Amino acid sequence: MNTLTEREKVVEVISRLFYYTDQQDWEGLKSEVFTTRVKMDMTSLGAPDVTIKTSEEICDEWSTGFKDLDAVHHQSGNFMIDLQEQTATAKVHAIASHYKKNAKEGLTREFVGSYDFHFTKTDNAWRMDSFKFNLKYMSGNLELK
Repeated sequence: MNTLTEREKVVEVISRLFYYTDQQDWEGLKSEVFTTRVKMDMTSLGAPDVTIKTSEEICDEWSTGFKDLDAVHHQSGNFMIDLQEQTATAKVHAIASHYKKNAKEGLTREFVGSYDFHFTKTDNAWRMDSFKFNLKYMSGNLELK
């Protein structure tokens, strides 16, 4: 029996985004979080442009980016959800911590900011089709060297 409200279902997708990313569960991200194509805006982190990527491309990039790290941890909160019948938006605060045990100039780096997400309801399930990160600040050993 599914007793979650529509709002809770959207928050669950956000939680799965961060949990699956931390666990490097790329199949979970592709099947339970993202639509097939996702608009990505990471310009606040220095990415050159807003792009539209496949969920496969996103997971491949993140897999490569995290392969040398010993741990990744995301924490999110302050979920502000706006629901429509077939679409939803969410504004969320989050922090990401990356840990590398052999780094010489500090073992961690942190990214603090917020996200703007957009969701589409497909086959009675919410999936993320747009993702924007808004960096507030970074701290720690940013290169993890």
